[in-house]
Amino acid sequence: MYQKGRAWAEIDTSTLIHNMNVLRGIVGEHTVPMPVLKGNAYGHGASEIGSILNREGIRNFCVACLSEAIELREAGVEGDILVLGYTYPDCFPELYRYDLTQAIVSLDYAKQMSSYEHRLKGHVAIDTGMHRIGERFEDKDRILAIWSLPNIDITGVFSHLCVANEPEPEFKEFSMRQLKAFTDTVQLLHDHGIRGFKTHIQATHGVFNHRDIEFDFARFGIGLYGGERMFMNYGEAPLDLRPVLSLRSRIEVIREVHKGEGIGYGLTYTADRDCRIAAVCIGYADGLKRSLSNKGYCLIHGKKVPIRGRLCMDQLMIEVTEVPEAKAGDVVTFIGADGELSIMAEDVAALAGTNAHDILTCIGPRVPRIYI
Repeated sequence: MYQKGRAWAEIDTSTLIHNMNVLRGIVGEHTVPMPVLKGNAYGHGASEIGSILNREGIRNFCVACLSEAIELREAGVEGDILVLGYTYPDCFPELYRYDLTQAIVSLDYAKQMSSYEHRLKGHVAIDTGMHRIGERFEDKDRILAIWSLPNIDITGVFSHLCVANEPEPEFKEFSMRQLKAFTDTVQLLHDHGIRGFKTHIQATHGVFNHRDIEFDFARFGIGLYGGERMFMNYGEAPLDLRPVLSLRSRIEVIREVHKGEGIGYGLTYTADRDCRIAAVCIGYADGLKRSLSNKGYCLIHGKKVPIRGRLCMDQLMIEVTEVPEAKAGDVVTFIGADGELSIMAEDVAALAGTNAHDILTCIGPRVPRIYI
């Protein structure tokens, strides 16, 4: 086991490559994977993940903001990098300098890009129902007007499926309406002689739930990192996607706590028996959700043990009464496998009232990533 620091994240690079190959196998022959490296590559380390995928032949990526794209470029990541979010016009020089592709979030924004002194690259966002960015698909004249502007190299058109992960029939129907709105928009552009652009609307869930529909790119995020179990049990042909990241820390000290004594800030847990409580050097400043207080758990010596009391900023307490062999310096696993047991990011998310994306992207910068 690779151990470094008071708390650390192990990134299994062979599993990352395995997942990428699985995802390549489920998209159409003409669909190119576009890994999502936003949020520090979902907590996995954007520069390192981008470089690894570059070596595997991946040349198309997307991020959320300009600073994330610049980080990749300065780390030597090659290929097209799409900034999915807004870039303030004063930062257009950086888009040009680093050869980045910018999401065109509206017609007015396209006019700002067009007025910049150098020709910028962009993908036009289409609002098909999420109502976040992009011109509404019904506003055909405004969409077409973007292409009439000079000094922009429009290389793509995209949208986003906002309920593709929801199984209810009404949400599936909504996704189908979004897909139709998007394909109708692409057809509108073709009917007006506008071609030569790439298309993408599907993220991980969108690909899995609509495999019969092909676009030029598929934006793989949580599936690439193996963060949700549902992908492993998908339909009649389960996908062999595996978690890439493990999060671990160490026991600092173990103390005896007597029945009736309180534990931690606010004394929110009262021992119902004499017990052994271990302090572990990881806390919410490292990315663990404070909402895991008194309901989260972890693994030590292949056994599941509970979190006791409130999480602190830098430490937390666990009960190791049932693990008599536990001692200071032992490794504690919060995400990952220990013996025959394992904890996935989505397991932590279920207890914290959030999703796996949130759990992974919140793993803090002071937690070193170790690539194995």
